Amino acid sequence: MKCTVRLIWDAEAGVWLGMSDDIPGLVLESNSIEVLMERIKWEAPEFLETNCNYCGPAQLTFIMEHVVMLEEAV
Repeated sequence: MKCTVRLIWDAEAGVWLGMSDDIPGLVLESNSIEVLMERIKWEAPEFLETNCNYCGPAQLTFIMEHVVMLEEAV
């Protein structure tokens, strides 16, 4: 099974969010993107088994989104 996981920086909260349309219920957060990716790799199989009735190998593709506002040029 192939799953895409979005990693989004929430500047207001100061954390990374991880979520996936392919893994129902998967919404995790962490201050560190590395820690978040490890948590997702650890917890994704349980979400897949519980919410998709799938128990097998899975390929995770991480897509990072980090929006930065630039000030106007003077």
